[in-house]
This record gives sequence, structure tokens and C-alpha cells, in this order.
Amino acid sequence: MDGIPPVALDAMGGDNAPGEVVAGAVRAVRDLGVPVVLVGAPPALTEELDRHGAGSEIPIVRAEETIAMDEGALASLRRPRSSIAIACHLVRRGDACAVVSAGSTAGVVATAKLRLRAQPGVLRPAIAVPLPTRPHPTVLLDAGATADVKPETLVQFAQLGAAYAETALGVPAPRVGLLTIGGEPGKGNKLVKRAHELLDAAPGLDFTGNVEGHDLLNGVVDVIVTDGFTGNVALKTMEGSVRYAFGELRATLDGGRLARLGTLLQRGRLRELRRRLDPEAYGGAALLGLNGTVVIAHGSSRAGSVAAACALAATLARQGTVARVGERVTSSAQKQHRRW
Repeated sequence: MDGIPPVALDAMGGDNAPGEVVAGAVRAVRDLGVPVVLVGAPPALTEELDRHGAGSEIPIVRAEETIAMDEGALASLRRPRSSIAIACHLVRRGDACAVVSAGSTAGVVATAKLRLRAQPGVLRPAIAVPLPTRPHPTVLLDAGATADVKPETLVQFAQLGAAYAETALGVPAPRVGLLTIGGEPGKGNKLVKRAHELLDAAPGLDFTGNVEGHDLLNGVVDVIVTDGFTGNVALKTMEGSVRYAFGELRATLDGGRLARLGTLLQRGRLRELRRRLDPEAYGGAALLGLNGTVVIAHGSSRAGSVAAACALAATLARQGTVARVGERVTSSAQKQHRRW
């Protein structure tokens, strides 16, 4: 990935930092060819890099503070020299192409909003998560950046998600669905009902109507829109269900000689299924609507997931996702203005 600045990796964020984060950075550089700069406490990071023999391969930028995993949005104000804040500063200054962090979601979102600022016309940022549907992933947003929204915000989330699907997933005309409790237009609370009306009339959107929880993995639409509270609950419920199903499947396949033989014969397909449904295989989720590329990795990320998140961030930066999102939001606002 020649020709782009490095990815600024928050080396102090996450349950397994800095060890697994540094190991992921080494993988990203050596195996994936993604340039990375580590942001955090130099003594600890130097020790980890030396453990991998990578002391001369990956630079370090000092950060004096760290936002803990149990800290919320206010930590962005209490810790102005945190590792995530310095990483955002590198992007804003042009010394990095993107930010990657496995730290506290609330802390990352608040700090990124403060340091990178929202794009013109964007009401609230949104976390876009790819769901493992076929033939391509379905984008779910918001997955936790903004819990309380207005109907107009959900319309803008649809624009953000459509731009992401076009740029990152190559979907030419993304179909948009609104997550609620029934397929009929009148189903849902006041927020959803009004959002349905606005989405149905929004220019430049292929809004197909409501979708329900059982549609999350059906691939019936390309973008699923909801508020951050509902989206986060839906996402974690789905992840927990997948883990439970694989646990039950493992117990069944280990239940006897014939079952183990069948497992051996289907080993390749089972491994591929597990990889496709593993949320960490996608690396992380994009925080859309800001003046910079931000990827939030899972808090429990290991080295492989961190490396994948760095690769995703570099790809989004190279594809110009931020600019495409901004263009779509601006174009939508202009079309809406002309309608009025």
C-alpha cells in the first residue's frame, strides 16, 4: 500500500493492550504490507516490539495518557493527551491516513468527534458494522455511537450507510431497510414511524421499507438503519447467538466416533463457516461522518483482528471513503432543499 501515510494505531486501547495490539501491528506491516505507527507509552511499546524483533520497523509516537476500557465519553475531555487523542491529531495533521483503536467505544467516539469534527451537514456520527451475509456483507448502523436520535438522524444514517456500501463493498445501488418490529409501514414507535415517512421520501435512497430482527443475516437489504442503542443490542445478541450455536455444534460433532469422522471430512467447510461468521475476521467497524477515517476494533481483539482492522482502515483511506460520504451527504441535502 505504497503512497499513503501510515495508520495511527492506538496501542494502549483494548483488553489485551499493548501486547496483542503490537503483535497485530507487526502482522499488519509484515504480512499485509500496511504501514503503521504506534501511539502510546514508548517504554512498554519498545519492549513489545523488541519481543517480535521489529524495533526498527514500526515507529512510536508518545502519548502520556490512556483512556481505560471502563471510561465513558467524558474521558475525552479529562485526558486530552490520551493515545486515541494523539492518534486523531496525527490524522488531522496529515501524518496518518486513519485511526484504529480497540479502546472504549464511548471514549473513541467522543474523542474522534472532538478532534476530527463532523463533516459538513452531518448531524451525528454512526458506527457501521458489516454483517456476514451473502453475496456481500450487509451494513448495520448505528451500532453504538449515538443512542438517542431524531427521525432526521436516521435518514442521514441511511445516507452514510449507502455511501459506505458503495465505496467499501462495491454495491452500486444499495437497498436500505429500517430495523423495527414489523414489516408493515405502521409498525414501530414514534421515532421509527416518522423515520419511515422521511426515508420513503428521501431523494437518492433506494428505501425498501422495514426489516425485522430475523432479517439481519438474510441479505434482504444492503444497509440496515437503526439508532445506536437498538443496533448495539441487536449486534451483541447476534454475536452471542453465533458463539452459542458454534459451541453446541462443537459439542455435537465431538459426541461420537462417526460424528468426529464427519467433522474430519467437513473440516475445510466448517473452518470457512467459522471464519465467515467470526466478527473479528472483519477487523472492526467504521465510524462514519467525521473528517477522518476511524476504525473501532472489538475490545477483546487479538493480533489477527488488530491486523485486519489496520488493513481495513488503510483500504478505506485509500478508497476515499470519507470524501464519498461527505459528497453523498451534501448531495442529499441539496436535493432535499430543491424539493422544499
